[in-house]
Amino acid sequence: MLFKRRNPPSWKERLRVALWPRRNWARSSRYIIGRVGRLRGSPHAIALGFAFGVLVSFTPFIGTHFIQAAILAFVFRVSVIASAFGTFVGNPLTFPFIWLGSYKLGSWLLGSSGQFSDHELRDGFAQLWDGIWSGSANTLAAAFEVLWPLIKPMTVGGLPLGLVFALIFYYIVRRATEAYQARRSRFAKRASSQSATRPHSNVPVHEPAPHTPLSSSRR
Repeated sequence: MLFKRRNPPSWKERLRVALWPRRNWARSSRYIIGRVGRLRGSPHAIALGFAFGVLVSFTPFIGTHFIQAAILAFVFRVSVIASAFGTFVGNPLTFPFIWLGSYKLGSWLLGSSGQFSDHELRDGFAQLWDGIWSGSANTLAAAFEVLWPLIKPMTVGGLPLGLVFALIFYYIVRRATEAYQARRSRFAKRASSQSATRPHSNVPVHEPAPHTPLSSSRR
């Protein structure tokens, strides 16, 4: 295959790129916005698919967000690709806030003040992030062992938070998609009308000069 990598990326590198893109975040955000705008489908299907990706990003089950979003998009028959782009909302810049907010809200909804102090939460999340970044199975196992009691309150708190942000992004993505598709339709109609009214160039056709037969005998 042309331009195939000589050394295939390891699973650690694939995980790192999925969580932290090679480009800076501003360029990656512009790329996501442009790709979502060019997706085929109705604005509702694209926006709802993206909203599903946002929703599952607030669940604590890291590594399954793409699968969760794709299943929801498939069941509701909306854009699966848009759902994958929606999971971009959950990234290393937003995960600390998502995790802490989900835990605090879940603990409040469950009627408990939480089993961990803020210091213990920061240490646990830092250990989990170190395990994700390094790809160390031992570090990940130790982090999950510490953070396992957090799964219930994070899940309970993450669902309402995710639903709120999913509704916000649904409105934003739908309006942006409608505007993009309307602008693209206007450009297509303008180009079609210009090509229809453009005069065709008349290329002069040179007719061959009449052939004068030579006399067979000279006078």
